[in-house]
Parts: sequence; structure tokens; C-alpha cells
Amino acid sequence: MTRLPSLGPRGEGWVVIQLVLLALLLVAGFVGGGAWTREIRSATTAVGVLLGAAGGFLAFKGVVDLREALTPLPHPRDGARLVDTGAYALVRHPIYGGLVMGATGWGLLTASPLALVGALVLLAFFRLKSEREEAWLAERYDAYDAYRARTKRMLPRLY
Repeated sequence: MTRLPSLGPRGEGWVVIQLVLLALLLVAGFVGGGAWTREIRSATTAVGVLLGAAGGFLAFKGVVDLREALTPLPHPRDGARLVDTGAYALVRHPIYGGLVMGATGWGLLTASPLALVGALVLLAFFRLKSEREEAWLAERYDAYDAYRARTKRMLPRLY
């Protein structure tokens, strides 16, 4: 059970907030970029590209593995089964984790402290959104509590 609001019958408000945060993060990379020296930038560019690619792969794999259960809304789709294989065997929310990794990579790639702060804000937002989503999932699927106990939230082996 959670005290977090639904923000609509299926969580539509959570999606709107997410889209706004992602747009602001994108802009932050362009307006707040170039903040460190060339030597540091070489390293952060390489790490940023790797994080972006890894995050993109994790999010893409999450989308593919959900198949018919995929919905942009945090409320589970009617009639869908609980997915706990593929990317979902690693983390409960691979799409969110992939977006956070990609956002961090974007901040490093653009040398933007503002975008890196945005990645932290996105992580905090996805923590809250996933908590709301998990309350709905636990209501829908008897096996969800056991799945949650054995699987990290968003970032493989970390969180």
C-alpha cells in the first residue's frame, strides 16, 4: 500500500510529469553544457556514451520483454500477465532504469551539471512513480511481493 496519489484512474498524471522532466533534461544538456575542461570532457564523453548505450539497451529490452503488457501508464493493463523474465529478471523497472542511465549519460556527454542534477531528479521521480505502480501491481498479482523481494528496483545489481 502507498500513500502516493494515483494522479488519474490509471496514473495519467505520472506520465505527464515524466514527459515534462525528460524534456527539461534534454534542454538542460544544451543550455548547461560545456562546464568542464577538455581533459575531463574526454573521459566523461566516453563514459556518457557507454551509459547512454547501456541505458538505451536496458530500456529497449524492457519494452520488448513486456510485449502485450506494455502501457505508458503505471497502472497494469487489464488481462496482462506479470513479466519477470528477460530484463525483468534483472530489475523490476528496466525502462525507468534505462532512462535514468541514459539521462546520466546525456549529462556526462554534454558536460552539463544541470543535466546531471536532472538525472538525479528523474531517479527520485521514478522511485516515487515505481512505488505507486508497485502498489497497483501487488494488488493485481499474488506473486508480486515475492518478485519484489528477489529483484532490484531499477539498476542491475545496484538499486
